[in-house]
Amino acid sequence: MAEAVQYIGTGRRKDSVARVRLVPGTGKVTINGRDQADYTPFANLREMMIQPFGVTDTNGSYDVYVNVNGGGFSGQAGAIRHGIARALLNVDPDFRGPLKRAGLLTRDPRMKERKKYGLKKARKAAQFSKR
Repeated sequence: MAEAVQYIGTGRRKDSVARVRLVPGTGKVTINGRDQADYTPFANLREMMIQPFGVTDTNGSYDVYVNVNGGGFSGQAGAIRHGIARALLNVDPDFRGPLKRAGLLTRDPRMKERKKYGLKKARKAAQFSKR
């Protein structure tokens, strides 16, 4: 039996890593074995995740299967968006221009700042007192 065509992309943001598979289908999004609406409680994050399909005019063309771990809702949504954009590059290299102009191929470099010694958090210090 022939293996179905699938396109793979890895997306990262903050502490989240998403492994994305695109399979030709109807546009269903499955995250960690659950439906997108069940997994992500915020509608704006669900819209953000599928943004690469709108940029490339491929809405409803692919089913998306995602394994994502680490971080919170927002970081995971950003990682999924990055992974979908990278997987679409494997579908058609001509998508590179529109995806790049929309800023979907750039890995967001912002990370949590490390805690410094002598402080309570990265920048939070004990209250100053003259006496």
